[in-house]
Amino acid sequence: MVSSPPKLVPRIDVRRAGERKRTALEWLDSWHSFSFGRHFDPANTHFGLLLVNNDDVVQAGMGFETHPHRDMEVVTWVLEGSLVHEDSAGNVGVIYPGLAQRMSAGTGIEHSEKNNSWELDGERHDQDAHFVQMWVPPDSRSIEPSYEQLDITSELGTVDAGSGKLVVVASGMDAHRDCRAISIQQRHAALYATRLQPEHSVELPAAAFVHLFIARGSVDLEGTGSLDTGDAVRMTAAGGQRATAGPAGAEILIWEMSAGVAGS
Repeated sequence: MVSSPPKLVPRIDVRRAGERKRTALEWLDSWHSFSFGRHFDPANTHFGLLLVNNDDVVQAGMGFETHPHRDMEVVTWVLEGSLVHEDSAGNVGVIYPGLAQRMSAGTGIEHSEKNNSWELDGERHDQDAHFVQMWVPPDSRSIEPSYEQLDITSELGTVDAGSGKLVVVASGMDAHRDCRAISIQQRHAALYATRLQPEHSVELPAAAFVHLFIARGSVDLEGTGSLDTGDAVRMTAAGGQRATAGPAGAEILIWEMSAGVAGS
């Protein structure tokens, strides 16, 4: 399913937030960067190894009921509120802003994701849970399912006072073996996050495939221009540009990928 890319033609492809497909339910507002569910587009099934980049808002007390996954690395990044994870392997975790979470589905696992934050301290909190969920394929099929979460707030800083550092969130790359990050079963991929204060900037990694997603705020990408919340940039044989936060600051997610899905 994974292949090292042949010689690639450099390309920068900007995808605006409003161009994404949307699933709107009474309890869920979900924007899909790639084909997902009933929204299938054969020309937009993935970029590099990134198969799913869903920007979801779930109402308080609601969520995704128990459902199965197989042979997928699922990484969840919460922007606001919190999300409760429970799975058939007995893992239970509360995911909140600054905490990275990964589920390796492997041979098969069932899990639920609920916005039950109001139950955690005995008080009711009617806050929506806003999160980005991302999927990449594993190196090997039928591995043992597993779960991992890690709070990296100290490296990122707060939403209002971001550190400006490009922090490794999840990686399977050899170069990140000594990093304080969650691991994924995909040696060709790494996810970074950064929280930028207004007018501060960070240099993006250069790789065969780089996917930049503006989770909140706005940035000016060197050589490309202004990007707003929900916008994404797909960079092929590129990267290395500086992303500078706008007047309200920014939180951005970046996938570095040295390979792509076979046939891409």
